[in-house]
Amino acid sequence: MKRVARISDDALSIACGAEAVAQAFEAAGCTVERVSSWGMHWLEPLVEIDGIGYGPAMPADVPAMLDGTSAKCIGKISDHPFIAGQQRLTFARAGKTRPLSLEDYATTGGWAGLNRARSLEPAQVVAEVLQSGLRGRGGAGFPAGVKWKTVAKAAGARKYIVCNADEGDSGTFADRMLMEGDPFQLIEGMAIAAYAVGAQRGYIYVRSEYPHAIAKLNAAIELAAGIIAPLRLEVRMGAGAYVCGEETSLLNSIEGKRGEVRAKPPLPALQGLFGCPTVVNNVLTLAAVPHILTEGGASLYDSLGVDRSKGTMPIQLAGNIKHGGLYEIAFGITLNELIYEIGGGTASGRPVKAVQVGGPLGAYIPPDQFDLRFAYEDYAQADALIGHAGIVVFDESADMGHMARFAMEFCAAESCGKCTPCRIGSTRGVELIDRIRAGGRGVDAVEVLPQMHNARKTRRSTEDDIALLEDLCETMKFGSLCALGGFTPYPVLSALKHWPEDFRP
Repeated sequence: MKRVARISDDALSIACGAEAVAQAFEAAGCTVERVSSWGMHWLEPLVEIDGIGYGPAMPADVPAMLDGTSAKCIGKISDHPFIAGQQRLTFARAGKTRPLSLEDYATTGGWAGLNRARSLEPAQVVAEVLQSGLRGRGGAGFPAGVKWKTVAKAAGARKYIVCNADEGDSGTFADRMLMEGDPFQLIEGMAIAAYAVGAQRGYIYVRSEYPHAIAKLNAAIELAAGIIAPLRLEVRMGAGAYVCGEETSLLNSIEGKRGEVRAKPPLPALQGLFGCPTVVNNVLTLAAVPHILTEGGASLYDSLGVDRSKGTMPIQLAGNIKHGGLYEIAFGITLNELIYEIGGGTASGRPVKAVQVGGPLGAYIPPDQFDLRFAYEDYAQADALIGHAGIVVFDESADMGHMARFAMEFCAAESCGKCTPCRIGSTRGVELIDRIRAGGRGVDAVEVLPQMHNARKTRRSTEDDIALLEDLCETMKFGSLCALGGFTPYPVLSALKHWPEDFRP
């Protein structure tokens, strides 16, 4: 009997050389199964033979892996501390199933949530999602059940389900992993949502930089078409704009319009895609739904986590960290545990200076706050964001003044231009930070006196410039139409607060 080598076909694994490793095993007479990724990214390409893992594997390692003498052996993968310590629900199949195998999906509990949902009234399905405490896993953490209830009760001949898979935040890859590794789970979640609110059409909006995910989803939709009928799903490829991660910009893009923010109200739940009531949830939110709809799933989800942060969260460890990858755990874990116990500290070996949680618009958190619990309420009290749960680690060599400038520069480049605080404020923010870091040297400020003809040039002090930057951040935070401009102040103000020395010349 041929020996079986299981190798991920995840995009990261492929980028690390998985194709060459797979070919080497085939040349050695083995059967190769391409499975989803375990999420242990520092070990990719990771190979599993008879339950034993080896990584990072190279083609030259194949003989030693087959005879069991390889120094890259990590033992039984499921027993590895990185995996054994997790509480996986959304990623329960990670590393274990073939992404496009309907057989693998069904034998691991697939479609059980959809089948049970169809045995209930739509209102009962919405009630279970509300009971679970599931909150949006992509931004501000808005309760998913509230969106569903609003759309279900809204009047309209047509309703839509839209999946926001425009995963553009730095240090995030959970959406991509799920779409590439377990696409049927996302499809099942969308089918349950469609049944609950009365929708018969759905769209998955995927960023163009994810060609493997797009191909997997299209193939999975075709395979599952008969199972999810009457729901019809379609994949729409994004146009590369970060702002299209905002739900109303995303809806405009699907409609073929320019990706810019819509004013609210009306809310998308009432007037969304093509003017119809629309549920917009992100990948991880919808992928959690099948587990919630299984027997007792809502109660299980509600029992996990802390306060109003319920269930599990797939946390992504990235940046300057020794053990980068995906770690799914119930809310409540601390940054100390995530960075040091699970992530192994920095890859460089130097002390951690800061971590950014929640993408390029998340706050920078210093080591003396690493006891902060991973929960929406705790992060809000600390003027920080969980967002999509991407954690990017920086060591002591990082220049936090430069990182604050990058936040403003990023906002200026990605702004849709719809509102003044975001469009103009971000550009003025870059200029202000440059002036502060230059010690006030450079372009003179203009002080306009009550008598306009007496306007004169004056030099502001660095302290005045810092105060002006803080005022600008407040204007952007509360005056912007969407989170792009509204959240940009978080990294700027946190860097200014905790590392003021990095703003000095």
